Amino acid sequence: MSIVVRDVREHELDSVLALNNAAGPAILPLDSTRLRAFYDCAEYFRVAERDGTLAGFLIGIGHRSEHDSSNFRWFRERYSNFFYIDRIVVASRRRGGGVGRAFYADAQSYAELRYAQMACEVFLDGGNDPVLLFHGAFGFHEVGQNVMPDARLRAAMLMKDLESYPWINETYGDALPKLPWVRQPRVALDAAAFVPMQTGTGL
Repeated sequence: MSIVVRDVREHELDSVLALNNAAGPAILPLDSTRLRAFYDCAEYFRVAERDGTLAGFLIGIGHRSEHDSSNFRWFRERYSNFFYIDRIVVASRRRGGGVGRAFYADAQSYAELRYAQMACEVFLDGGNDPVLLFHGAFGFHEVGQNVMPDARLRAAMLMKDLESYPWINETYGDALPKLPWVRQPRVALDAAAFVPMQTGTGL
């Protein structure tokens, strides 16, 4: 059956939390308070549904956020206009079935209207070659490495240029046309609502 990518619903947060904390070492655990902060403040928080069940989720934020993550800060110290994928999780039984690609296609269609680049990180400890290969195939490249001071995990910091953005920005600026397929951010970001979080990508 087809994959449906849509905004998360509040009653699904417990299921999202369970998916996150069952993802393995590629994703650091969340608690309900941190997840709720994402729900309240992340401009992109979407789930994938397949065969009527949740198959994964992706959370993304823009560079203007005050998100408290050492990896996010690493990017913000070096880049001025980017959309940061804080975490992507695909249920183990759905990996390799196209859910990750569906998420990234959807996230890029959102980001390229608003940002010059997409950013994310992949943990290097423990062997994450399949995840690195996935990101490389999707156009990401390594721009550095960062060791998270709290978790002591080394991450490859990845970026992807969004080639459509310069023309879109020059033509429309911040006044994007009100079209059905031009999704608006979920929420107006409230920086004060963010709590310290740890990140990662797990496909």
